[in-house]
Amino acid sequence: MPSIVIPAARVRQGGLTLFATALKVKDLIAKDFYSVETLDPNSDDTGYQRLLNVARAKKLADYILKGQDSQDAFLPTSIFLATDKLIDFDEQNNTIAIDTNTVGPFSVVDGQHRLEGLKMAAQKDARVLEFETPVNIAVNLSKIAQMCHFLIVNTTQKSVDKSVEQRIIARLSDALELEDMPSLPKWILKTVERGEVEKAIRLVDYLHEAEGSPWRGKILMANADGEGATINQRSFVKAIVKYVLTANNPIASLNDFEREKKVFLNYWKAIASQLDDGNASVLYKYNGVELFCKFSIPFFTKLLDRKSFTVSTMEELLSSCFENVEGDYAGVGHPDWWSKGNKASFLNAGAINVVSQEMAKALHKASLTNAIEL
Repeated sequence: MPSIVIPAARVRQGGLTLFATALKVKDLIAKDFYSVETLDPNSDDTGYQRLLNVARAKKLADYILKGQDSQDAFLPTSIFLATDKLIDFDEQNNTIAIDTNTVGPFSVVDGQHRLEGLKMAAQKDARVLEFETPVNIAVNLSKIAQMCHFLIVNTTQKSVDKSVEQRIIARLSDALELEDMPSLPKWILKTVERGEVEKAIRLVDYLHEAEGSPWRGKILMANADGEGATINQRSFVKAIVKYVLTANNPIASLNDFEREKKVFLNYWKAIASQLDDGNASVLYKYNGVELFCKFSIPFFTKLLDRKSFTVSTMEELLSSCFENVEGDYAGVGHPDWWSKGNKASFLNAGAINVVSQEMAKALHKASLTNAIEL
């Protein structure tokens, strides 16, 4: 690769000198321009990078390729390269000259998946070779110092909070048919198009705000403080998407959000009337949400047969169900079972699944006994 001269801004941070610039993909992926040292347990431990996740790189490649025709693909996050050599900086023109025969290959401190994704995309569409991406280049940085910076970057940066991510997805779903959208990564676009996160957010908001709701003020919303909250929005939304907004849950057959949200509120009112004695705190935490969102599938199926979703009908059905639960989890219908430090506090995912199955059996037990004649 011949020497290239590009505009750059010099940045000094203590003893560290960085050059902030932009490079085209064709320069970044040129032979010997960069080297990724992988932290491999079978090697001599000289490297520091995590192992490459090919699927993650392919996601980025698909996104970049999709945005070529519309020219709206963007990648604003800087790739962090480093060298233990110096780079010539022209203070008059604010440019740097890179000769990889002298300073290369650069070590990739942060951004190996972006580089691999860009390389994959360029192999499929030559237009990607002209795509520019921001790059920070650290110079005169020893290998051990590069390892330290890798550690700093990957332990201090924080991904967006899941609750905030859900809110953004919900807003995109709401605006999907009203506003022009830029190209989105496939996995994000599918989530936005399905609209389930947006609907789950609205259900959670309703439970959190509705008069008489047992969840009023108990849900920690995105970017809110945690005072009085017992569960965070992201966990509640995840459980609703997983169990409530599914094809096999009868609530979806109502095809009317106003009715659906009232049914869901009635459900939790009925649960609270049976189990909340003021001390059943675990009912309003992850285990309670996970169990009763999962149990809503057989429960709403039974209610659909009765053609009634009132609180009183639900209370009657829940009471009958709890009376018929047998075995190790027979206490699930008693408030004490849901108090802090009792059985509900120590349920894992497997146990929650078993409890839900036992409750479903109990739900059908009475009707099956009456219906069968021998």
